[in-house]
Amino acid sequence: MKMTFRWFGANSDTVTLENIKQIPGMTGVMGFLDYKAAGEVWLTDEIEKYVSEVNSAGLECEVIESVNVHEDIKTGTGNRDKYIENYKITIRNLAKYGVKVIVYNFMPVFDWLRTDLARLIPQDGSSSLYFNEKDLGEMGPLDIVKRTAEKSQGFSLPGWEPERLAELEKTLKQYENISESKLLENYKYFLNKIIPVCEEVGITMACHPDDPAWPIFNLPRVAHTQQGFEKILSLNNSPYHSLCLCTGSLASNPENDIPSIISKFGELNRVACLHIRNIKTLGYRHFRESAHLSSEGDLDMYEIVKAMFRFCPNVYVRPDHGRMIWNEAARPGYGLYDRALGAAYLNGLWEAVVKNETK
Repeated sequence: MKMTFRWFGANSDTVTLENIKQIPGMTGVMGFLDYKAAGEVWLTDEIEKYVSEVNSAGLECEVIESVNVHEDIKTGTGNRDKYIENYKITIRNLAKYGVKVIVYNFMPVFDWLRTDLARLIPQDGSSSLYFNEKDLGEMGPLDIVKRTAEKSQGFSLPGWEPERLAELEKTLKQYENISESKLLENYKYFLNKIIPVCEEVGITMACHPDDPAWPIFNLPRVAHTQQGFEKILSLNNSPYHSLCLCTGSLASNPENDIPSIISKFGELNRVACLHIRNIKTLGYRHFRESAHLSSEGDLDMYEIVKAMFRFCPNVYVRPDHGRMIWNEAARPGYGLYDRALGAAYLNGLWEAVVKNETK
C-alpha cells in the first residue's frame, strides 16, 4: 500500500505540501491540474512544474487524477478523434515525469453530485457532503449546477469546471439518444485508441465509479456495480485498463458489497487505486459522508483494508472526502484535518491487518 493525499496545487489548495508531508505514513500525492479543461493537452512544462514541486517536498507523484474525458468522446460525436489524440499526447507527457496511473471516469456530464456541500452533523457539529434525491424536487440539471456553484465557497470543484458546464444545455442534448450500450460502445472505442499508448509508456488507466452509484437525470451510467465493472473490463483485456475503486461512491448504493468487489477485481489484478471513505445511509438514495471510523458510518473499514491486503496490497490509496472540522475553511470534502485523521486511521488498520494476516 502506498498512502497518498489529493493535492490541487499551490495556487488553489488550502492544504500545503508541508502539511501533507507531516502526516505519518504519507508517501505522495494524487496530483491534479485543476485549471485544465476536458480535452486539453497537459503540457510538459506544466507537468514538470507540478511534479518537481511535489518531489522537492519529499513526496512522490505517481498518480494523476481527473484527466477529464471530453463529452464528444463519451457521445461519439463532434471532435472525438481530435480529443482522443490530445489524450494520447497527455498520457505520453505524464509518463515522462514518472506518472504510473491516471484516474479518470466515464460519467456523462456530472463527475459527482450532492444536494448539500456542508450539511451539519448534529452529533458532533461538523459538516460534510450530503445527498438526498428528494431534495432535487423539481430541479433540473441546470438548477443543481447553479446551486452547487453558489455553495462551493469560491473554490473550484473537480468535475464542475466552469468552462465545462458553460455548455451544459448543448451537452445534455448530445445524450438524448445515448443508451447504456451506446455509451459502452463509445467507451470501447476510446480504450482501443489509448491503451496501446499506455502499454508503450507504462501508464495504467484506472476508472473511477459513478458517484452516486445510480443513473441521474436519465443519463446513462455504467460504472456503479460489480456487474458494471465486469462489462467495463471486458471492453479491453489489457492489464493497463484497470479500476480505481472508491468505497464511498460505491457504498452510496447499500447493495454493493465493497470488500467483495475489492476482492473480486483485486484477484484479477485489475485494481490500481483505492479511494477509501465512509458514508452513513439515511434512507433511499439519501446519505451523508462521515468520518472514516467504521462506527461513524455503514462500512466495515477493517474488512475493506483486509480485502486490500489479501488481493491488491500494492495499490495506491488515499483517504477520500473528509468532514469540515475544527473551523477549517477549505474546498468541500478536501480539507486537511479530517482527511489527515482518516489517513492515520487507515494506516493503523493496515498495521493491524498485516500483523494479523502474517502471524
